[in-house]
Amino acid sequence: MTSVKEFQVEKAPTPDRLGQGRFLFTDDYSVFDWGKMPDAIPEKGASLCSMGAANFELLEDNGIATHYGGVIDKGETTTLEEVTLPPQEMVIDLTRVPELPHEGRTYDYDAFHAAAGENYLVPLEIVFRNTVPVGSSLRDRRSPEDIGLDIDSWPDEPVDLPEPVIEFTTKYENSDRLLDRDQADRIAGKAGVDELEKLARSVNECITERAASAGFDHQDGKIECLYFDGELRVADVVGTFDENRFAYNGQQLSKEVLRQFHKRTQPEWVSAVSAAKDTAKEEDIADWRSLCDVEPEPLDRSVIETMSDLYTAGANAYVSRDLFDTPSIDAAIEAVSEL
Repeated sequence: MTSVKEFQVEKAPTPDRLGQGRFLFTDDYSVFDWGKMPDAIPEKGASLCSMGAANFELLEDNGIATHYGGVIDKGETTTLEEVTLPPQEMVIDLTRVPELPHEGRTYDYDAFHAAAGENYLVPLEIVFRNTVPVGSSLRDRRSPEDIGLDIDSWPDEPVDLPEPVIEFTTKYENSDRLLDRDQADRIAGKAGVDELEKLARSVNECITERAASAGFDHQDGKIECLYFDGELRVADVVGTFDENRFAYNGQQLSKEVLRQFHKRTQPEWVSAVSAAKDTAKEEDIADWRSLCDVEPEPLDRSVIETMSDLYTAGANAYVSRDLFDTPSIDAAIEAVSEL
């Protein structure tokens, strides 16, 4: 299913019925759309599963429909509150993902929706931004004035937005593509961008409030959605350190730490990835990785241990429970700041 989650189908979906399956959260990680990186980060998978379960249960409590069905503890399906160990498996409803035909970088969404009917995973990611951190792609695409800020240029520190910015990107193309509203509406099919935006704002509000209660600043994130029988439901996983950006006392508390670390320590690989993506776009080639002639190097053991502590300490703080035997969030953040 993804480079960091394994996917198990227990009952396949049909055109008029949702199926059932599970996510198994692995300790793998991915940055810059590379896919599985050379190292695993111990307990990362359980950390993300715990946060995702906490957020799905929060959304359901707030009347927001999701595909979540609980987590697995000792072979049984239960809630996060009832688990005895950090969970790694999540029960989910399954929708259908029709084939998306393409020639080069031209994708046939009409064929996708002809097969999708009333039961499909919306082929979009809906991104919400509350803050523009250093390193955010928004800085490259829009000026501060464009999004309601009374400054002439982007400063060298994060900037809080007066209102969340909602954007749409593709999900199933080989490289994510930012879309304007009309493009997103066509790709969404029967789901429609107005309802997708409304849902994203509601999810963002819930996660922002939950993060604040843990002392975290929720900077940005995304949702994915399924459409079934006229209803949107939040799918995939929401509000984790891989899907969203959080900060704690000004320090990044998310996968962004790994992105920035690779930029500092493996600039040749990061540049090669960027160049491969640019070439693929210019030459209308879908598989940009085939054009990249540099491979990422493994991380030092000390970096892996520091990142493991960051994920587990952050999850403990977010779910308000000591699920993991790990340093405090303050100790984990201090160690990350020294990388």
